[in-house]
Amino acid sequence: MKQGLSLRVSQHLALTPQLQQSIRLLQLSTLELSQEVDQMLDENPFLELGSDEPLREEFGVTSADAPVRNDDIEAESATNTVADYAMETKTSGENDTEVTPLSADDGQSWEGDGSASIAPDDSEWGGDAKAHANNLNGNEDADVTEMARSQETLQSYLHRQALALRLGPEDQMALRFLIESLNDDGYLEDSLSALAEGLAGTDAEQVEQLVHHFTVALRLLQSLEPAGVGARDLAECLSLQLQALLQPVKRDPIQKATHKLIEIALRICAHPMDLLARRDVKRLVQLCGATDSAIREAITLIGRLEPKPGRRFVDVERNIVVPDVLVVQVGKGAQAKFQVRLNTDVMPRLKVHDIYANALRQHKGGGNDAASYAALQQRLQEARWFIKNIQQRFDTILRVSNAIVERQKSFFMHGELAMRPLVLREIADELGLHESTISRVTTAKYMATPYGTYELKYFFGSGLGTESGGNASSTAVRALIKQFISAESEKKPLSDNQISEMLKEQGIECARRTVAKYREGLRIAPASLRKAL
Repeated sequence: MKQGLSLRVSQHLALTPQLQQSIRLLQLSTLELSQEVDQMLDENPFLELGSDEPLREEFGVTSADAPVRNDDIEAESATNTVADYAMETKTSGENDTEVTPLSADDGQSWEGDGSASIAPDDSEWGGDAKAHANNLNGNEDADVTEMARSQETLQSYLHRQALALRLGPEDQMALRFLIESLNDDGYLEDSLSALAEGLAGTDAEQVEQLVHHFTVALRLLQSLEPAGVGARDLAECLSLQLQALLQPVKRDPIQKATHKLIEIALRICAHPMDLLARRDVKRLVQLCGATDSAIREAITLIGRLEPKPGRRFVDVERNIVVPDVLVVQVGKGAQAKFQVRLNTDVMPRLKVHDIYANALRQHKGGGNDAASYAALQQRLQEARWFIKNIQQRFDTILRVSNAIVERQKSFFMHGELAMRPLVLREIADELGLHESTISRVTTAKYMATPYGTYELKYFFGSGLGTESGGNASSTAVRALIKQFISAESEKKPLSDNQISEMLKEQGIECARRTVAKYREGLRIAPASLRKAL
């Protein structure tokens, strides 16, 4: 083979470490971002938390609405495409275009020597809006997370009741162990023998003693409040609650009818629960030896019981969603406007450590210190890029949120029924961003609105055709279905086919199967189970 020189035009596409970090930070949730910031604070000595009011960068919110250049759009589109496909592509031989993947050295290289500032200063940054106060009592100092932490748990509530029982040391410890073994719903998932074997291992005699103490402790546990706690399954939970209702009326001749009704309900719970779930009245009449009307009344009574006794003790802190943006209404009526603000409580206030940065600038690395000096310069540059990328993350969230509020203004005025169909492509085209960027921004990011806190993805939905040729948002259709069902007759609930016909009367083309899909998504039972007995 003859060797020679030749020229070839090729394209190289590589993600710099800064772009990789920017993409990764953009898709993180608030909790994940907080963990990322904590990790960077531990690893990078040039990064620290600020305590003063943050200062904005030149490329911050003030220029958030500036038009995007075509070059930037193409660069971002290419960046997102590469990020979505494992950040590398195969070499194409047809057009001699090759894409160079990142090397190990490139992944650790931060451009710049750290001596030139990326922004006008290295101060902390953030928004200037105060967090929206949602305190019901008007006390701005109250914290909802502190209120959640003060809620009494199921275990502490049961331990407090157990103090009034006179028990020996063994039974007291057995009762305490069973209380700590309950799940969040108040059920004892493991059998007594399994719990004993977990403590005693293969010692049969000790296992037998533990089972005896657990059996005594279980009866005591099931006598505590709330009724039904300590049950092993749903049938036992309902039976315990019925027995608690039975005690006050057992010896009262005036409440003889109630006594009989509770006994029938206990007989129903003694049979398989699927009969109760299907409301198989005919089969239950045969098994329980009661009249049709008595079975129906007993099923109604069971329906008023609590299937999860520990539900009200579940720590509400886990259900708290901290919004990334706040929507505040200004004005009323037709003149109403909605302002979108970043929630400063979730924005980390970071800045470069001035003392360390100034000391590094004054120090001239040379000789044996050259390698250490270069490494410190790299860490300083990394700190600056981290601050910039976090700021860009929140600026992008704010821009997308503003666009959503502008498109869905009818929702903020009138609620779910006024939601418009919206897809990611519309927001991407309006802001000059890539569609995958909008997807990252709207995932695990939340917006506090006058109607509640929603994920940004909630405002996007497909459209259903209407008779007028327009589209109706799937979210609005779900709200309409929920409204129809809430207004239906309990004795004659609406079937999916009837709801479909009602939607057609409203000018919305929605098939029966689509109605069933939306109804299941709303966790609404079918008509046969909604029918009152």
